[in-house]
Amino acid sequence: MPRPDSDAIDYTALSFPDPPPDRPFVAINMVMSADGRTVVDGTERGLGSMLDQRLMRELRVHFDVVMNGGATFRASGTSARLNDPGLEQWRLDRGMTPSPIAAVLTRSGDLPPERRFFTDDGFQAVIYLSSAAPAAARRELEARGRPVVSVPEEAEAVAALDHMKRELGATRVLVEGGATLNGELIQRGLVDEYFLTLAPRIAGGDTAHPAVQWPGEPTAASIRQMSLIHARPAQTGELFLRYRLEPVRD
Repeated sequence: MPRPDSDAIDYTALSFPDPPPDRPFVAINMVMSADGRTVVDGTERGLGSMLDQRLMRELRVHFDVVMNGGATFRASGTSARLNDPGLEQWRLDRGMTPSPIAAVLTRSGDLPPERRFFTDDGFQAVIYLSSAAPAAARRELEARGRPVVSVPEEAEAVAALDHMKRELGATRVLVEGGATLNGELIQRGLVDEYFLTLAPRIAGGDTAHPAVQWPGEPTAASIRQMSLIHARPAQTGELFLRYRLEPVRD
């Protein structure tokens, strides 16, 4: 697929540090308007350009698993497909599967059956279902053919990452939202890098839809410090940012 922008931004050339000894390396990738919104018309798809979509796929090639939370699944679906033979070949040349494994973490089990996650068997996928979900929800999900892994309530994200490392052999996990999943992982000190596309758009509205959220008001103690790895402007007006999260200090 031809590059949709003349800027020489190539995410297939990125390199990453080794994962921590006890879990996969975790990165978050989000797109956000200039006024801090990540959702327009119920989805994030209207914010990024074709270049942003291209770089999202290029970023995915480095990861073993691409994970979403349940709300993002309901809004936009979850698919780890790259939709590009060249990117699939890039992975095959490095001994990887053509596409990463798609994963969704859900507390309720409310996942629409018409999503590509269930209807397309061209990629591997796994559902992480909270132990708090109704038994009927688990039975319904299991009947759809994708593996369902039970994870303990209040520690769902930690358990999901542990399963990815132990059972799936994952060394890198890419999280593509939503805000609640991003927030839980960051609060627990489980995120290593944060990719952000800053779109040249003002979304407005009176609903925040941030990229990261957790309960309560922001405080000085809750702030997580990051260091900038790169900031790459594009002719689309977008700014492509990559940050490293600083370790949590006790």
